[in-house]
Amino acid sequence: MTTQKIGILIVEDESIVAKDIQQSLKKLGYEVLGVCATGDDAISKAEQVKPSLVLMDIMLKGDMSGIEAADQIRQRLDIPIIFLTAYADSSTLSKAKVTEPYGYIIKPFKEIDLQTNIEIALYKHEKASESKKERDFLYSLVEAKSTKEIIFVKSNLKLVKINTNEIYFIEALKDYVTINTKTNRYVIHSTMKEIEKKFPTTEFVRAHRSFIVRIDKIAAIDHHFLVIEDIQKQVPISASYREELEKKLNMI
Repeated sequence: MTTQKIGILIVEDESIVAKDIQQSLKKLGYEVLGVCATGDDAISKAEQVKPSLVLMDIMLKGDMSGIEAADQIRQRLDIPIIFLTAYADSSTLSKAKVTEPYGYIIKPFKEIDLQTNIEIALYKHEKASESKKERDFLYSLVEAKSTKEIIFVKSNLKLVKINTNEIYFIEALKDYVTINTKTNRYVIHSTMKEIEKKFPTTEFVRAHRSFIVRIDKIAAIDHHFLVIEDIQKQVPISASYREELEKKLNMI
């Protein structure tokens, strides 16, 4: 990744420190788009210049901390933020990580630390943006089918069409979701909450926080598990989802 044309916003209320950071960034080939001393100014400037990245001091003068300013910028703009701080205590870290920063640099730091954190943050943000675009594209394909009988998933760098009646169950695995048919397994970078919205509730039901099953693929149910036909897969049933599951079954 080239450092050319990468614009960075500095948020630091100590003028000497801010000047040192500015000089280091210019020496490393980055473009400094501005220097702010308060959280309010940082938010306003970020919205104005749209930097590639923000270097944010946690402890700022004024009513708004760097953590609060970072949270506002994260909500309004898709910009990676790296925190700069002389404080490394667990309480500060806990508050800072809620804003999902892309880095955390302890003062004083060397130029190589600054450059390494910036490049890693930009790379991670680029990959996250690519994943989001891919996910949004896949969802747009699903939404385009009003009957929701077809879904497209990415497999081996190509899009594969699947009829939803071929899906047996969907399983959550950390930051990924697997869509399982009788013979194939497709992995998507998503969450169960997002996936659940894309399938008709008349045909699919949540049985567990980690499992969604197609209703007509259920072969048997006992107190703790349901069995999926053909593949004989056992899926756990959570007490919180059992009532909704039973409502959707045609029982006598």
